[in-house]
Amino acid sequence: MTLQAHEEEHYQKLRELTPECMVLLKSNEDFPLDGPQLIDLYGNGARRTIKGGTGSGDVNVRHFTTIEEGLLNAGFKIGTTTWLDSYDEIWQKAHSEFCDNIKNRIEKEGITAIMLGIGAVMPEPEYELATNGNADTAIYVLARVSGEGSDREAVKGDFQLTTTEINTICHLQETYEKFILVLNVGGVVDLSPIVDKVENILLISQTGIAIGDGFADVLLGHAYPSGKLTTTWAKYEDYPQIGDFAEIDDTRYKEGIYVGYRYFDTVQTTPVFSFGFGKTYTTFDWEVSEISRNKTEIRLVTEITNTGEFKGKEVLQLYVSVPSGKIDQPFQTLAAFKKSKELQPGESETLILTFDIRDLASFDTKSSSKILESGSYIVRLGNTSNQTEPVAVINISSRTLVQKLSDAGGQPDFEDWIPNQNIQDDVLPDLPIIQINSDEIPQIVNETHSSDQNIRDFVQGLTNEELAYICLGGFEDSGNNSFIGNAGRKVAGAAGETTSKIENLPALVMADGPAGLRLSRKYYRDETGAYSLDTGSFESLMEVLPDSMIQLLGLDKMKEQKIVGEVFEQYCSAIPIGTAIGQSWNTDLAEQVGNLVGKEMKIFGIHIWLAPALNIHRNPLCGRNFEYYSEDPLISGKMAAAITIGVQKLDKLGVSIKHFCCNNQETNRMWNNSIVSQRALRDLYLKGFEIAIRESDPATVMSSYNLLNGEHASQREDILETILRKEWGYKGLVMSDWVTAGLSGKSKNTYPSAIASGSIKAGNDLMMPGGVHDFQDLMKALNSTEVTYPITRVELERSATRVIELIVKLSGKNI
Repeated sequence: MTLQAHEEEHYQKLRELTPECMVLLKSNEDFPLDGPQLIDLYGNGARRTIKGGTGSGDVNVRHFTTIEEGLLNAGFKIGTTTWLDSYDEIWQKAHSEFCDNIKNRIEKEGITAIMLGIGAVMPEPEYELATNGNADTAIYVLARVSGEGSDREAVKGDFQLTTTEINTICHLQETYEKFILVLNVGGVVDLSPIVDKVENILLISQTGIAIGDGFADVLLGHAYPSGKLTTTWAKYEDYPQIGDFAEIDDTRYKEGIYVGYRYFDTVQTTPVFSFGFGKTYTTFDWEVSEISRNKTEIRLVTEITNTGEFKGKEVLQLYVSVPSGKIDQPFQTLAAFKKSKELQPGESETLILTFDIRDLASFDTKSSSKILESGSYIVRLGNTSNQTEPVAVINISSRTLVQKLSDAGGQPDFEDWIPNQNIQDDVLPDLPIIQINSDEIPQIVNETHSSDQNIRDFVQGLTNEELAYICLGGFEDSGNNSFIGNAGRKVAGAAGETTSKIENLPALVMADGPAGLRLSRKYYRDETGAYSLDTGSFESLMEVLPDSMIQLLGLDKMKEQKIVGEVFEQYCSAIPIGTAIGQSWNTDLAEQVGNLVGKEMKIFGIHIWLAPALNIHRNPLCGRNFEYYSEDPLISGKMAAAITIGVQKLDKLGVSIKHFCCNNQETNRMWNNSIVSQRALRDLYLKGFEIAIRESDPATVMSSYNLLNGEHASQREDILETILRKEWGYKGLVMSDWVTAGLSGKSKNTYPSAIASGSIKAGNDLMMPGGVHDFQDLMKALNSTEVTYPITRVELERSATRVIELIVKLSGKNI
């Protein structure tokens, strides 16, 4: 297997970064091992290692190293190949039965059941296999698949362990001299049945193409895990059961802001592993040397020292307990974090953690404002959320208006849940006190943006039809090219393009993400474009589709392409999933990963990467959580901003941060209505987006499929124009997710699909992937009073202007 230069370079880079995304959950110091040796390898992820989640964000790599391959590459000998072979036979039989069941259901329900095929995930089967290896050391790799289109379930073989897994893991712990449980998962798994019995647990997550070699490096001590959890790991029944999840029509977020550690810390429920938790091969100590204020910025200076015998990195986490006044508050909220450099044994480093006190303001629904309550703000420092110590107190003299905002986002039909208890420290030590008077806290002023006059003049000279084409993705007049993210023509396997129908206006090419670029591995070209020669990420989909459905979707043609001329290759790198990047707690690492993707965008001719994704881990069963960073908006926003900066520091490249907003389940995602209070929306679900936009200025924002309080996110002007543009000062383009006319499901869903006229009217500038139906809808809605969403030429010009601004910026072509 011959790798191209960028493949080899990027593989080695990701191998270097991968261990920093891994989280050591338990250790008795048996690991790392002294050197390669005979080991016994078990588990569904040993040979069938999972590099990332399934769906449109999957990456068609040339190859990735499995755990088995990584160990063999490092010089280990594996004594249980018979066990692995036997497991393969069991898996194949279970998989065939699973695919047949899905196929039968799709045949009965028709095209509206297509998401079953896209997101279908087989639960781990039960089986009986003897564990009779002869080595001193055993490794069990537990894997879980999750993906776009389907939510997980709190059942055995998915969120829960199977009886087989529990018995096998416990038996291996009891019988081997050294044993480690390795978690090759994209999200939370309930470890409560075995967590007190197993002495070594390593979360390797799903870290892309170098996962096998990266794990071997950690096992041998050539590298070390330094990650921390970015979501709380608990038994499913211990998560807040207050709100709905995975409802078909209306999903009510009744728990309000009490998600993740905000809930667990406040109600004093101990999880299996807390938010921010992660061990290392060494130990650290730290001491606060200074705390000060510069206007509204709080600055904490600490001295951290490696007190162990192994090199490593540590993450310090700064939380603040905000006083409850008229607005209820969780026990504490993450305000800042900082990761140390690599410290040798005995080495120290000065870490400075800062935050703006105004970032702790809460949304007051009565005044539609951000407010800081009067009282004592307790600053806490630690290396995990349930082990923090008070280090300072900030006193604010009176209730303070931080920012005047708008009544936006709609209203729920319930009041947010508020916990009965209000946890307070019984006795606080003698702490430094910072006094802030209200008049020392300036209000945040909204920004404005105006378009280029030359572009406005150009737009005014276009016909109505030309404006409509510009506001739609590139399509053939015969209809959509694809609804499953393969609508590009200039680059094979690209998700879509802007229109090519306007003379002298180049098309921008978009590739899916966020685990890297998803493109076709092999393709050929003719005078009309580039054509895929493999089914790529559609292979698993085709396994569960009836032949009639394969023909209807045109997937059969992908197998029957007649090659014309030379065959080309385009192999991209699968980066760690979003949760794994978040677990690094290292924005510099995230920026490096973004820059790596940006370099591949340059190689393959991609202008816009449809990533990063930063929705909140509201519920551990969300099938797409693996794409997202955290249950906390600060981590989410900072990581997304770093990824964006890494990509966009390269000339003429852009990202599309997604999914804006409240895309927190996959069940009926195109027609599900997220019902959320304005406070939870502002303080939790929009906050990460605001951080990312203010810090990195992404080229585009992608609106989500779901409805928000009764209207599609792409059709909420108060979200797209009022909050995003007027309040946050966003200057870029808003595009839809891949909404395709004809897949509306109106007959079976309470809510209608999003449409082009409604989206353009609301400020969603570009409807993707675009199609004839969308064009006809815009023409019918223009200056009409007999449609649901009448639009004016001014509104078309507004969106077309933003599209052309982006084309000029990323293509380098002047108008």
